Amino acid sequence: MKNIVITGSTRGLGFAMATEFLRAGCNVTLSGRGEKLEETAQRELSPFEGKYIYVSCNVQEKANLQKLWDTSLEQWGEIDIWINNAGENTPHLLSWETSETDTENIIKTNLIGMIYGSQIAATGMLKQEQGAIYSMEGLGSNNMVQIKTILYGTTKHALTYFMRGLAKELEGTNVIAGRLSPGMVLTDFIKKTPDGEPSEVIADEKFRKTFNILADKPETVAKYFVPRILSNPKNDAQIAWLTNRKAAWRFMTAGFRKDRLI
Repeated sequence: MKNIVITGSTRGLGFAMATEFLRAGCNVTLSGRGEKLEETAQRELSPFEGKYIYVSCNVQEKANLQKLWDTSLEQWGEIDIWINNAGENTPHLLSWETSETDTENIIKTNLIGMIYGSQIAATGMLKQEQGAIYSMEGLGSNNMVQIKTILYGTTKHALTYFMRGLAKELEGTNVIAGRLSPGMVLTDFIKKTPDGEPSEVIADEKFRKTFNILADKPETVAKYFVPRILSNPKNDAQIAWLTNRKAAWRFMTAGFRKDRLI
């Protein structure tokens, strides 16, 4: 039984992973910006009462992340796995059209929050002499450039560099660092803007076609990730759901697939 902390885990892939870890018998700390876990999420987690806690956390604030670690440590006694999952999407705009507020939020959440979380987790895990830190890759991690999303892509490109560097810094210890690469996932992250409005990108026919070929539901990806995270002993591992081979096969067989997500 392992103790897990996941930032940004009130919905989408983060919530799906939290649920899957609980099904695997783990203790889980969920977190998000809200003061408490929404009632719908509480109902879904009702079979796991006593196996999870919720901690309000804005990852842009290092003190919030330290509270997340401290509260989880007090509850579970040890933290085995820390996952930086919290993310901020970019409005579907050219970079120079993106507001100062949106620019700062994307960088502070996706990059600075991930770094703060990793710093705190590494410090705590080195003290307890074991643990694993993972961060969520995304568009940009593989050097792909997609216009009107380059601020988001910039943060994910930097995330990959940071996590590979962190893994090197942790060599020779009992703490490992790795990356989770989910590919395209159907979540509010895709369907809505940071303000909660319907995203312009899903009205783009070219995007919709590609998305429906490559994307998966959060539950599908979580079921793939969780057992591999729990069993992985390797430092600098990348656990990837949508591999190049899988993507190629989906394009080849697209005409035979009936499922459509958007």
